[in-house]
Amino acid sequence: MFFDTHAHLDDERFDSDRQALIEGLPERGISYVVNVGADMDSSRRSVELAEQYPFIYAAVGVHPHTAEEIEDSDLDVLLEMAQHPKVVAIGEIGLDYYYDNSPRDIQRKRFIDQLELSIKAALPVVIHSRDAYKDTMDILTEYKSRLKGCVLHCYSGSWEMAETYLKMGFFISLGGPVTFKNAARPVQVAQNIDLSRLLLETDCPYLAPHPFRGQRNDPGLISLTAEKIARLRGMETEKLAEITLKNACKFFKV
Repeated sequence: MFFDTHAHLDDERFDSDRQALIEGLPERGISYVVNVGADMDSSRRSVELAEQYPFIYAAVGVHPHTAEEIEDSDLDVLLEMAQHPKVVAIGEIGLDYYYDNSPRDIQRKRFIDQLELSIKAALPVVIHSRDAYKDTMDILTEYKSRLKGCVLHCYSGSWEMAETYLKMGFFISLGGPVTFKNAARPVQVAQNIDLSRLLLETDCPYLAPHPFRGQRNDPGLISLTAEKIARLRGMETEKLAEITLKNACKFFKV
């Protein structure tokens, strides 16, 4: 049984079959899913999904792409959402210098604002970082002693940087890209990480694993990611599933 620690089942790509898909997940080996917010609306939808399905939990937060849209009052709304018993994290939050959809100074400000919010809410954080590795590391280093937990979602950085995060007590989450043919960095992380710090995710509907790359992803495909990591580690997929399920339950307090 698997724990998909990062999904976007509220995405419009699931509009045609969301209910049937979600109701079928337990039969496909999915024990739990954390549906993750990317803006105010998707954060609300994540909470609604968590209310509707007993095995779905929610994270609320605003992605760096839409950091420019956050009003100060939205932080109060997020804090209120965070009190919901099925909200288990603040996320996804962080920095994205690849697309630069929001100015970098505003990304950094709202990243810090939401780290502060996570401390008030006593919840762990789910971090998005793309082409912003130094600034992400600098900010998280400053906050590490005050955070209630931190996971680097769909980690794409180097093994050396991952080692630093692991020493800080953080978790690393791997998804479909570890199955891609050109996936040198995720493969190195998968081969070397202490399994007690590894989480699995899909980031669905994005980043479907091979051989479904480019198609719509969903939590049921997490087994393909697990199978690849298990092969890299020379272990049984069932054992990896068991370890990562326990890790996720501990991290999210589920």
